[in-house]
Amino acid sequence: MENLAQEAIQEIGKAIVGKKHIITQVMTAILANGHILIEDIPGVGKTTLALSFSRVLGLDYQRIQFTPDVMPADIAGFSMYKQGSDSFEYQEGAAITNLLLADEINRTSPKTQSALLEAMEEKKITVDGVTRELPDPYIVIATQNPLGSIGTHSLPESQLDRFMIKTSMGYPDRQSEITMLKQERVNIAVESLQELVQGEDLLEMRKAVEAVFIHDDLYTYVVDIANATRNSIKLELGLSPRGTIALMQMAKANAFLSGRDYLIPDDVKDVFLVTTNHRVLRSKEARMTNESVESILKGLLAAVPLDLAR
Repeated sequence: MENLAQEAIQEIGKAIVGKKHIITQVMTAILANGHILIEDIPGVGKTTLALSFSRVLGLDYQRIQFTPDVMPADIAGFSMYKQGSDSFEYQEGAAITNLLLADEINRTSPKTQSALLEAMEEKKITVDGVTRELPDPYIVIATQNPLGSIGTHSLPESQLDRFMIKTSMGYPDRQSEITMLKQERVNIAVESLQELVQGEDLLEMRKAVEAVFIHDDLYTYVVDIANATRNSIKLELGLSPRGTIALMQMAKANAFLSGRDYLIPDDVKDVFLVTTNHRVLRSKEARMTNESVESILKGLLAAVPLDLAR
């Protein structure tokens, strides 16, 4: 099954040129049954990435552009009175899909964000007291503009923690941008992508990820890493237990994509930064010395001994 996942990554790479590492990160998070947050400037391919995944994975797709006037009903749906029947009829919201692209999530109100949060965490929505299950698989790829952009505000830590990973597309390199220009129109590349995976295949791959063997010493290693973030004087907020679970899930998915049914320390290291960078906060001292979250986390990871993970 891992060969099918790798073929999907290669196929998506035809539309997202020069960003295989980003495609692999997103695929790993999807296999780990998580949601993805992409923080980047407009126009670098975030929407194309989501479209490419929906096409190659054979998933229903919806997109919602978050603005200050977007309401929770736009996410969850609403009940409308049906004339002549003396009853209300449920109208589906954007969340009723397999893959939801939530564009510029940090431009909307906290009330609307909480509606999305319920869908992400519970895999269900509640409208007028009636709870509805969301399709399985259910994936949210959310984007946010860099903090400081006009009309943006920080997402609360509780919501950031619900995302399996936070990544950034970044600008393409010189040769990749030349290749992109030769495509003339990006949507032509997306439309030419082949559907290689179906929803049932994705669910089977997730089962294989869950079955990856983990030695007890590696459980200890992951918890020691989490404790290192919690005890660091450079971090005001360390990794939560939810973050520890996410790190383990991502590591298992990484092992699966590498063609193994067992975990090794490198699986944890490969996914550590992308899984934890949005779950921690720098301390006042670290902000004063302008030390980045990435450098702090790299230093902590390097300092955790590997002798337990023999």
